[in-house]
This record gives sequence, structure tokens and C-alpha cells, in this order.
Amino acid sequence: MIKVEGITKRYARFTAVDNVSFEVAKGQIVGFLGPNGAGKTTTMRILTCFQPPSEGRASVAGFDVMEQPMEVKKRIGYLPETPPLYPDMEVGEYLEFAGKLKGLRGNDLAKRIAEVSEKINISDVRAKLIAKLSKGYKQRVGLAQALIHNPDVLILDEPTSGLDPQQILETRELIKGLAGDHTIILSTHILPEVESTCERVVIISKGKLVATDTVDNLTHRMRGSENVGVEVEAREGTLDVSAVQRKLEQVAGVSKVILREDKNNRANFEVESLQGRSIRADLARAIVEGGFALTELKAAGMSLEDVFLQLTSTDKADEAKVEEEIEKGEAA
Repeated sequence: MIKVEGITKRYARFTAVDNVSFEVAKGQIVGFLGPNGAGKTTTMRILTCFQPPSEGRASVAGFDVMEQPMEVKKRIGYLPETPPLYPDMEVGEYLEFAGKLKGLRGNDLAKRIAEVSEKINISDVRAKLIAKLSKGYKQRVGLAQALIHNPDVLILDEPTSGLDPQQILETRELIKGLAGDHTIILSTHILPEVESTCERVVIISKGKLVATDTVDNLTHRMRGSENVGVEVEAREGTLDVSAVQRKLEQVAGVSKVILREDKNNRANFEVESLQGRSIRADLARAIVEGGFALTELKAAGMSLEDVFLQLTSTDKADEAKVEEEIEKGEAA
């Protein structure tokens, strides 16, 4: 659905995006991540035909962003961090206005307004002024305008910014419910949001692509070994924590055992394997054969935040310099 091939964007002597390539399959939700100044906004501007690349090609739904920009724009719905709303309009009036801008008329327009209002759960506020809506409802109305023409691709920039925890959960569920019917690129700094919503991630840093994969594959690749959380308690009497740790350390393929918690006659360990070794079955066997009760055994790999920080480490001075160079280039 989206294909990016070696796109580069230069501003005078500064390169904001450097030979970036990735693909997004139809119906997927992909998290687009990177620190400030990494090139995310520039890449999204190229995909939405706001500005051309200096080199490379990009296509949306089979249409080239340089050669067929109007066809691309027809197939994209965009929700910026601050929704493009008119506070003096009623919600229904605004959606009608947005639909007409997207080429809808008559019965088709009325039908889409009704369908989108139902899907985004804003039917009950269609007669209200946008100025009187809560932040959460304003975000929903912004999402509704992005969906009004039923686009193939949705590009969402920080869609939960400024929302309360309940509104964040509701918005995440809305986005997940749109997958399949729409291909979604989600740009956000809230990494747990990506873990709970996205099927794949694309990470760029200093203008270059540094990773593109599923979250699980990324964490596994970055660590290169298996990390397992183990919870143990005594079958009877008092738990001998040292004995449990020795038993875990004796399992073939184990490189490290760390005691994370010891209370209420129950102990939690994190066990790391040697490179390329799978140890969960052997750990379970060792605990049971040692006469202890195994109450939990689970994967305890790196979080997406750990992966992100490892891939994009840079200092704040670098980020500020990049943003300053981009602003200079855009003004030129």
C-alpha cells in the first residue's frame, strides 16, 4: 500500500532524510518512530505530497507522489497533532465542509457523515459547537475529517496528545478498529501506545532508517538472547532463595540469574540465556525437579523503549542542531 524507495531530502547543505526505504502492507498499523529532528515530519510531508524528495521514489496505493500527487491526496487521510478544526462550526457542519473539500456531494456526503459519526462515536455531538467539545471529542472530530472520504491510508501524528488516560484508551481502540479497512501510519512519542496498537515499527534516527520489523522481532534481535522471568515459591516451609538461584544457574545455556524480588516466601528471578539458546523448558524442569513450586514463567525481553533508546541514542545538542537546519532549509 505504501512503498518508499531510497528517498532523500536535502535542505541546502543539510540532509534531513537520507536514503530511507520501507514498505507498509495493506491494512497494517505501523508505528513511525524517531527522536526530534530524526526526519519523521519530513518523511510524512513527502508521503502526503506536501514537499518533493530530492532523490528516490515513494508511492501510495500504487500512485507516485511526484508524478500523480492528486491521486495520492485522494487516498490519504491526515490527522496532525493539532486537529484542523473550526471552533465556531457545529460538528455536523464541519464534517459536511470537510467532505465537500474531499469531493463528496449529496447523498454520498450525507451517508459518509452518518457512517463516520457512528464509527467514531460522535453522533451525539453532531449539533454541538466544536468550541464547546472536550479535548477527547475534538480529537475524534479530527479523526472523523481524516476518514470522511474513506481513504486507503491514514497518517496520524500524535493522535492521543493531551488526552486523559480514559480518552487515550478509547482512541487506541478506535485506531485498532480501523485496521484492515485502512492502512495506518502512527507517529507518536508514547512507546507503550505503539506496543499496544501497532503491528510493525519503522524507526529512523538522524535521517537514516535504523530498524523496521515487528516489536517482538526487534526486541529479540537487539538482545540476541532469551530473557525469562521466573517466579518460585516453596512447596512447604520456608523458601531457600539461594538454593533456587543455584539451581537456575546450573541449567545449561544460562548466562546470568538476577534476583528481582524476595518476599512473602516467594522469589522472582530474571534469567538470561547464552546467545541463541532457548532455556524456558529446561528452567521449568529444574525448578520442579528441585522440589520447588513454579508459579510463573514468562518472556522478559527488552521493552520497545529500551530498543528505541539503544537505536537512536544522540545528545540534545544534535537534536537542536538538526531542527535548526531544517527550519533554515524550509525558509530558503
